[in-house]
Amino acid sequence: MVSVAHTTHTDHPHTHGSGCGHVAVPHADHVDFVHDGHFHREHDGHTDECEPGGHVTHEGHDHQHQAGCGHVAVPHGDHVDYIHDGHRHAAHAGHWDDH
Repeated sequence: MVSVAHTTHTDHPHTHGSGCGHVAVPHADHVDFVHDGHFHREHDGHTDECEPGGHVTHEGHDHQHQAGCGHVAVPHGDHVDYIHDGHRHAAHAGHWDDH
């Protein structure tokens, strides 16, 4: 399981949820919402940034994510994450990281 940093997204008056207009992405035991190139999640009455808490290599992943590979591509900061089996994969230094 990927650890996720608990960083509150301050000054965020928008409430994410079904039909809010942002892409919903299942992520582990919750749902992230893509907003301005990063991922938000609702948590205990506030909005958190849902970002990995460190560098976690996804072991045993031989599929090469790319445009048209069949997985949803989501812009994330300076790269693209691909949604795969309930988590996000990101290319990094010749391997895939769990995000």
